Order: sequence, then structure tokens, then C-alpha cells
Amino acid sequence: MNEEHYDLIVIGSGAAGIIAAIVAAREGKKVLLLEKLSKIASKLKATGGGRCNLTNTLSNEDFMARFGREGRFMQDALKMFDHTQLITFLEEIGIHTHAPDGFRVFPTSHSSATIISGLEKEMQNLGIHVTCNQQVTRLLATGKHIDGVKTQNEIFYAPNVIIATGGLGYPVLGAEGDGYNLASEIGHKITDLSPAMMPLKTKETWVKNCRADTIAKVELRVNLKKHKKLRACGDLIFTNSGIRGPVVLDFAREVTPLLKKYGEVPLLLNLTKGKNEEQIREHFKKELSKEKISTVLELLKTLLPEALALELCHLADIESDAKYKKLDGKKRDKLISLLAWTPLTVNGHDGFKMAMITRGGISLKDINPKTMQSKIIDGLYFCGEVMNLDGPCGGYNLQWSFASGYLAGKLLKL
Repeated sequence: MNEEHYDLIVIGSGAAGIIAAIVAAREGKKVLLLEKLSKIASKLKATGGGRCNLTNTLSNEDFMARFGREGRFMQDALKMFDHTQLITFLEEIGIHTHAPDGFRVFPTSHSSATIISGLEKEMQNLGIHVTCNQQVTRLLATGKHIDGVKTQNEIFYAPNVIIATGGLGYPVLGAEGDGYNLASEIGHKITDLSPAMMPLKTKETWVKNCRADTIAKVELRVNLKKHKKLRACGDLIFTNSGIRGPVVLDFAREVTPLLKKYGEVPLLLNLTKGKNEEQIREHFKKELSKEKISTVLELLKTLLPEALALELCHLADIESDAKYKKLDGKKRDKLISLLAWTPLTVNGHDGFKMAMITRGGISLKDINPKTMQSKIIDGLYFCGEVMNLDGPCGGYNLQWSFASGYLAGKLLKL
């Protein structure tokens, strides 16, 4: 039985756990990093399809706003370690970054392997003990203070423990909700958990005929009375069974909890780059004046790819080769209404196996935002996705993992 003592034990080797370990070791702490898989940083390796979108260039205020009402919780962590400090930190350990679009920050290699290699080398230089194939099964505590952890076959002692186990997304990469179980067993509340940042399935089957094209600047709205304020805008791709693309990945975090509650979630899609009915009529009038266009399909193709235009003709019960000017007024109105807001019904998804992140987590009410320390057990800290904070695509969640991990590692009490 292992009886070696440490100043800090970090559970989980994602971005949050690794940076927490590094920062604490730089402060002179003896650190043990425990990972249940055979290798560290499995989920970090897969981030952004392996390209690793590390962060973005938004101001801290704008960054927090993208996380919704809980975003202010990040204020102290971002003040200590925002995107500028992250970029500096990475440069210091030999990892060069850039923002090719002026917003999203990547390693110049566009490979997560570069990030992992640099972080791993820094941990080696600092003498951090990294132990894989060790799954923590229980936290050890005396009264209101942490003493260490128990794994499947060993006990490790430390007056500080950081839970950085991530969420439930991508279970093949080790995400099984370990941190939620550990936290709840010592009194922390876990909010409802839903898969997020993932494709969505639809009741309508016509979407499978429109898979060839990416539709730019699509606006999505939830068409439920109590949730009409929920909306997003971005590029959308139709799939064999539903929708995906950047706007869907972002919006899924709003839709999946509603799907759990209602069973189905009706959406409205503006597929015409924000044009309203009046603007669509004006556009048609202008195109028809050119005299080269006369059929409904020819007209719709000035706004949409042909496959999607054909499906909207079917939805409007209009022959695609019909002359637009000869259409009944009601049919014109129906077509234009569909163009402005196309209905689509989300009725499913592939669960956590396809979710990049988790919506929900350990309640923030019992975590001190100035230190990431538990308000229930002294010496217990949390960082990263295991907490009830999730953001959209674009480096938000990885930046939060780095920032919260940095803060927890920096402000440990001994």
C-alpha cells in the first residue's frame, strides 16, 4: 500500500489538471497527477479535431457573457489567467501560437500533439509525479478537511486535492462522470447533466436530400413559448438524420436540456442570411426583372443551393418548374413564409458518446470563485468542465479549463 505524502493530488490529466499541477509545482509543491487511462491528455489530443483551438481573443467581459448567467463566476480566474497570459505561458514552454482568423488561437503546428508534448516536458522538468492507470474511487477526509484519495488498489495522501476529471462527453476518452460521483459523496450538488456541442437529429426526413452544401449565416430559434429568446446564428450542414455545423454545435447546449424536458423541440430556421419576408419579396422582384429567371426553382436558387430549394418547393406544395408570376397568391405567401422561417423539429441526438462537452456539473454555489476551493471541504478544489459552466465553440471551454486550473494550482492553501 502506497503511503507517500504529497502537497497536492490532481485527479485528471486534461488541460485543467495538467496546468494546475504545473503551477503548483512551480510554487514548490510536491505534486501527484493521477490519470485512470494509460496515457495522459486523451481528450485534449482530440480537441478541435486534433487542431486544438486553445482560446480566443475576446475581452474578458465578452468572453464571460458567452457563458450565460453563470459566466461571472470566471471573473477571478480570467483576471489571473486570460488568453494573453495563456499565450505567454505557452511561449515560455516552447509552444508557439497564432490566430489566423484574428479570433481563434491555435498552436502554429495546428496539432494538439504539440501542446501535449510541451506540457508533458514541463511536468517532467518540474518533477511532477504522473501515474496512469489509477482510477480514484473515493476521497479521504477527516471532518471538514481533505486527507487524500483512494484508487482501485492504493491510497495517496495530500492536504490538497484538485478534481479535474471533465464531463461526460466522449466516454471512449475516459469521461465517465467520476468527478461528479466523488463530489456528490462528500456533499456537493450536481446539476442536471446534458450532452452539448453535438449534432442533432430531426423528425423531418427531407434533410437527408440536402447534405451536399453548407448553408451560411443560418439563424436558429427555439419555437417554444417560454424559450423564444433562445437563438443562434452561424453555418449549418444538413445530415442524413438531422443537422450539424458550427451553429448547431453551439446551439445544442440550449436544445438538449429542452429535449429532455419536452421530448421534441420545434425550431425555426432562417436560411436566407437574415432576410425577412419583405426583403425576400424585394429580392424576387429584382431577380424577376432580369427576365432570365421565371420558374420557382430558378428564383429560389438565387438564395439557396438547388437541393434545398427543391425541398422547400415540396414543403410549399409547389411544382419547382412552375412560373413564379403565375402562382396563386396564397402559395407565394406560403413559400416566402417558409423561406423566412423554415420549421424543423429536433427529436434526438446520439448522447454523450458524440458530445464534445457536458451541460451542467458540480454546482457553483459551493465553490469559491476566488480560489476554486470547495466551501464544504477544506483543501478540495475543482477546475474545468466538471463544474457547471460550459461555453460555445471557439476556444471558450479550453480557455476556462486552463484559467480555472491555473487559479486552483496557484492559490492552494497549506
